[in-house]
Amino acid sequence: MNTLQLSKGREASLLRHHPWVFSGAVARVTGNPTPGSTVQVVAADGKPLGWAAYSPESQIRARMWAFNAIVGDNFQVDAANIASRVQRALQRRQHLLGERRTAIRLIYAESDDLPGLIVDRYGDYLSCQFLSVGAEFWRDTIIAALNEHSPNRGIYERSDVTVRKHEGLESRKGLISGEEPAEFITINEADRLLDVSITEGHKTGYYLDQYDNRSLVQQLCTQAGRPLKVLNCFSYTGGFGIAALKGGAEHVTNVDSSGPALELAGRNLELNGFDPDQAELVQANVFDYLRDLKQQSGSRYDMIILDPPKFAETKHQFKRASRAYKDIALQAGALLNPGGWLVSFSCSGAIDPPLFQKITADALLDAGRQGRITHHLHQSSDHPVALPFPEALYLKGLVCHVD
Repeated sequence: MNTLQLSKGREASLLRHHPWVFSGAVARVTGNPTPGSTVQVVAADGKPLGWAAYSPESQIRARMWAFNAIVGDNFQVDAANIASRVQRALQRRQHLLGERRTAIRLIYAESDDLPGLIVDRYGDYLSCQFLSVGAEFWRDTIIAALNEHSPNRGIYERSDVTVRKHEGLESRKGLISGEEPAEFITINEADRLLDVSITEGHKTGYYLDQYDNRSLVQQLCTQAGRPLKVLNCFSYTGGFGIAALKGGAEHVTNVDSSGPALELAGRNLELNGFDPDQAELVQANVFDYLRDLKQQSGSRYDMIILDPPKFAETKHQFKRASRAYKDIALQAGALLNPGGWLVSFSCSGAIDPPLFQKITADALLDAGRQGRITHHLHQSSDHPVALPFPEALYLKGLVCHVD
């Protein structure tokens, strides 16, 4: 049995069933485990704690498969066990799929007891990422289980992300099984139709984590009692803009730095039957664009949506990220009509919800505005958070009603 022994006093997080063992907590490794293979994790006194996938090149030296306290001492990590985890994750989400929702996250890594594995469904296709050596080790088993329990026309891999380098893995992208997907796949999310590219789009193709929040924006626009003028910043392919127009918004301006993303946003407007006059597509740096708007008299909005990319990859970058979040919120605060809505997000793990609220409060204060939080936002329900693993809650947002 390959064994990973912890240093004295470093077992507390595992006793709380947190699934990560960092390199600094490891006293010694015995045996000859290969990347992704299973090691038994023991405390400094030799007490068995659980079983994990071994990752010799990562700062996260092991990702837990199971804990002795839950499964007992005779547990084995084998193909049947991995396949059953895939099946259970799919079963948890069966009720979410239907004619009006054809794209969801099927497997969310540690929250589904499959560390480092992401699988999303877009219509008849699955798009997946193998982000850890443990997921990579069981790759064939996982693919077979997906084909058995989640019928599809094809499985496409989007493991073209830098995080694989930390695991000693090369970037990989391409068809795994079945048919090559078309350039665009049309998905339905609550009667909002969107064309998605799972071969070239961000992440696995689209930001499925914002499903509930797009629905909320649509609801806010419907309940406003008047047609709203909406500014959608970092718009990507226009999902929030489509939601606002579906809710009765008078006009939406989508702003993004990517020309291809805006081209697809225009395609999505047509797909939903909206007149080109109802939306403007602006290719620009959002920071510069907001400052320019601030200088223009008459450029005011009833709702501003800020959904930027991750500004902080690590905790060491949180100060720079905080300044960036405050900058855009300050500019947006100055551009809102009285009684307007600021819908603001952060997907940076280093920015926790209390800090994000403080940043937003300080930004509105500096803009000379007062705001009241009406909604605390997070990722949609197909991205659940395992209770011992708070890191799974990466997306946080606020809806502020601004005087």
